Amino acid sequence: MTGVLTDASLAFEVAKLAQEQGAEIVLSGAGRGLSLTRRTARKLPVEPEVLEVDVTRADQLQAAAAHLAERFERLDGLLHAIGFAPANCLGGDMFRAEWEDVAVALQVSAYSLKALVQAFRPLLVAAQGASVVGLDFDARLAWPAYDWMGVAKAALESLTRYLARDLGPQKIRVNLVAAGPIRTIAAKSISGFSTFEDTWAARAPLGWDVKDGAPVAQACVALMSDWFPMTTGEILHVDGGAHALGA
Repeated sequence: MTGVLTDASLAFEVAKLAQEQGAEIVLSGAGRGLSLTRRTARKLPVEPEVLEVDVTRADQLQAAAAHLAERFERLDGLLHAIGFAPANCLGGDMFRAEWEDVAVALQVSAYSLKALVQAFRPLLVAAQGASVVGLDFDARLAWPAYDWMGVAKAALESLTRYLARDLGPQKIRVNLVAAGPIRTIAAKSISGFSTFEDTWAARAPLGWDVKDGAPVAQACVALMSDWFPMTTGEILHVDGGAHALGA
């Protein structure tokens, strides 16, 4: 499981619920966030192992895959909860960012899904029913301030469909959970995020609590379980129903 930085992270909610449902998990972190992940791991019901995995480095991906292969015969699930864009890729002006920064956003936020799956593919195949789940923010629309991260999410959504096509014959499912806005550290770093906070609950037919990541975690764990054996290439919205309305 990637993306567990603090106990406010959506990935932390997924990890906690997965453990409560009997899963044995391994976390990964990278760079300056690695120490945060290790500290946060201690807050889970069972402290899991934390591996260093920078998704832009093939050597770390290969080392992590080799390490897991020594410990486990198979990998039943993989959570992709990674997203990053340099500051000038966000904020409401698509013309500020140059390709070098856009390339970083696309590699870390979208291509990394392929990189992770490729590294762990033998272990996923061995499960004969593995599930890959990624966290998404609906990329059908242009959102305030989201800019190139929105483009990266659109790439992630398309990549999910292609991976579902290629991995289906090996019984590996690939799906996304498009979450409504949750007040995480990553969200707070996006200029204009308060716009989502202020309006989402009013727009969503079921309402929405930006402080409650539990519904998103439940969807992720359900998709990782055996309860969705014939679902792949799907984007499951967990947003209170806001995506279904025109305004």
